Amino acid sequence: MNILLTNDDGIHAPGIQALYRRFAVQHAVTLVAPDRQRSAVGHSITLHKPIRCDRVPLDGGGRGYAVSGTPADCVKLAVHELMEGVPDLVLSGINPGANVGFNVNYSGTVCAAKEAGYYGIPAIAVSHLGAESRFLEDAAAFVERVAARMFGSPLPKGCILNLNIPDGPFEKIPGVRITRLETSVFEERFERRVDPRNRIYYWQGCERHRAFSGPDTDAAVLNSGFISLTPLRWDHTELRVLEDMKRWALNPLGGHGR
Repeated sequence: MNILLTNDDGIHAPGIQALYRRFAVQHAVTLVAPDRQRSAVGHSITLHKPIRCDRVPLDGGGRGYAVSGTPADCVKLAVHELMEGVPDLVLSGINPGANVGFNVNYSGTVCAAKEAGYYGIPAIAVSHLGAESRFLEDAAAFVERVAARMFGSPLPKGCILNLNIPDGPFEKIPGVRITRLETSVFEERFERRVDPRNRIYYWQGCERHRAFSGPDTDAAVLNSGFISLTPLRWDHTELRVLEDMKRWALNPLGGHGR
């Protein structure tokens, strides 16, 4: 397969390098990733300044590109300029820290995969609960198994997978659960500080979920030590109210004809 690797942690991050080592053995792999840390940029793209792109040597002579833009920029640039043809698969990650629930909207890791979904390219966003670089080789091997099943049972066009893996030895992980997104919110906080010029500033942070909306959500499953795999789609249309809204009979003139 012709595979594109990207992330939001930078081209030299341990997670993406683990994916490269695993997939480059049997596949043609192109690595296109930000040249620096770009976490939590969501689906932003670069419009008002140039995007720089530098070639980076990879082990085994592979192709790597460090991009000054966002994760979504990386996918766009790879598809339109850097790769010979559209990739068969896009892998985004492995991100240190989970991406579950509402956080998928903020995550550069997930949004890079969603960008691939816009092009109809199968994609997997991969996150690892641990912040340290432990068990990444095992995680990359599991991603390979998920990708194989994904191609054995093709998903609808535009559907991507969000994979979250707990921190720990794989022989101690009890299993895999197919999940929905958690709908409860993280416990958020702001730390108020004062700088040397007596100006107030804030650090934003959040804790883990304190409660779950159900046992079948990605956050609840991951909290129980299982691997979570969630199908996501880029079409945000709320189909449950679409037909009802068509009966609203709205008039741009507010009901007052000319």
